[in-house]
Amino acid sequence: MAAKPVRKDLPPMPAVDESRIDFDTIELFFFAYRDFLSDPDAILARIGMGRAHHRVVYFVSRQPGLMVGDLLDTLQITKQSLSRVLKHLIEAGYIRQMAGAKDRRERRLYPTLAGRELALALSEPQSLRIANAMEDLTPSNREAVKEFLKKMLGRDESLPPANDDV
Repeated sequence: MAAKPVRKDLPPMPAVDESRIDFDTIELFFFAYRDFLSDPDAILARIGMGRAHHRVVYFVSRQPGLMVGDLLDTLQITKQSLSRVLKHLIEAGYIRQMAGAKDRRERRLYPTLAGRELALALSEPQSLRIANAMEDLTPSNREAVKEFLKKMLGRDESLPPANDDV
């Protein structure tokens, strides 16, 4: 006898005018994001790490001495979400955690040489992808791209928080 599927009560969705949705640009974002992450993903897979590790090692390398609390704010995640990834990166020798010089309760994060090398190895193919995409653009068009991306930042505070994964 086949199991009867359980029907879940789905939350109501707002009415949307489909003609106002820019599906072409949304799809370009999906595919650009997928491909932008594909090179680092391949490197990370070889060493048993994932995108969460990438984000942590990237920001710690960009801001040596970053406090754990500031990293949590940057990534917009909880301590529990960061804890597993950070522990792995520390144990693997990519990140050092040290107490603050003035306030010993502060936990400051620093990349090790291996962590810095990993961050650079992950960023290089992404930087090359960006350079290739902008190669034929004028300087003002390059600035327009950056301005566009800046305007895309931030989340809609009226929506519930996203998944906690890094």
